[in-house]
Amino acid sequence: MSRASKITLAGTSLAAVAIVFFVHYGQQAEKTAMHAGVVRDMERQKVKKERQADFEMQRELEGEYRKVQTVHDGGGGGKADAGG
Repeated sequence: MSRASKITLAGTSLAAVAIVFFVHYGQQAEKTAMHAGVVRDMERQKVKKERQADFEMQRELEGEYRKVQTVHDGGGGGKADAGG
């Protein structure tokens, strides 16, 4: 084999190994990013469920309080009579 062919073979082999490594690294990075997205979505769903549960609890409490208490619309702006 001539010197030029050896250099060409080495160069193409090195380029092929570099490309395979780069593609593998890119796939791993993409997989990690996708998994992080799934984890983020699961956390959002958990927070949403917690907020919905709190909202439902508040709604039930409001219903119970409305049964027990009389609620009036003040209409007077909340100002007390200070004409003493």
